[in-house]
Amino acid sequence: MRLLLVEDTVRLGELLSEGLARDGFVVDWRQDIEGAAEAVASATYDLILLDLGLPDGDGLDWVRTLRRATDLTPILVLTARGGLDDRVTGLDAGADDYLVKPFEASELSARCRAILRRPGQRMTPVLHVGSLAFDVASRQAAHGDLPIELSRREGDLLETLMRRAGSVVTRGSLEESLYAFNEPVTPNAVEVAVSRLRRKLDDAGCTGMLHTVRGLGYLMRDAVT
Repeated sequence: MRLLLVEDTVRLGELLSEGLARDGFVVDWRQDIEGAAEAVASATYDLILLDLGLPDGDGLDWVRTLRRATDLTPILVLTARGGLDDRVTGLDAGADDYLVKPFEASELSARCRAILRRPGQRMTPVLHVGSLAFDVASRQAAHGDLPIELSRREGDLLETLMRRAGSVVTRGSLEESLYAFNEPVTPNAVEVAVSRLRRKLDDAGCTGMLHTVRGLGYLMRDAVT
């Protein structure tokens, strides 16, 4: 899942980005509304995490702008404005949830997962393709009762492929899902990650589930279908 974090406090932005990445999210971090708007115009996000007191304006004004433009990306407001009237105003402006600072990183990740499980969103607690399962909260994969040890990147890759099981996922789409804007990506990064994931799946008995479709991308499907 790809998130846009809009937070102008450098230390907090760094901590939140690192914590969310450890929990399996791909995070792009921007420090003002202008940068956030440019990011939204350049990529598709599953969730926006938005501070309100930003250097170039009020975050709620940007929420209203997005909603008027029929952008329905879920928005979780992160702010020190904790009064009842503030929360009501934020939700009425178009935010989907409201988290008052200070908060624990674990609660933020849990709220992100909760929003993304709502109807119309793409996150479900456990993904299944045949006998292969992936728990999106714990980032644990298993073939039946056999756990499969994956790196964070391999887990992100598996989740993306399982969410689109039965369809070809292009290399470009995988790059967008797996890497933030500021991450260096070598020309063969996706190919290397797919190769490592395929080897681990094969070793666990999931032979024939991850396919390369030459010239198009990659396909995850149940080996018995």
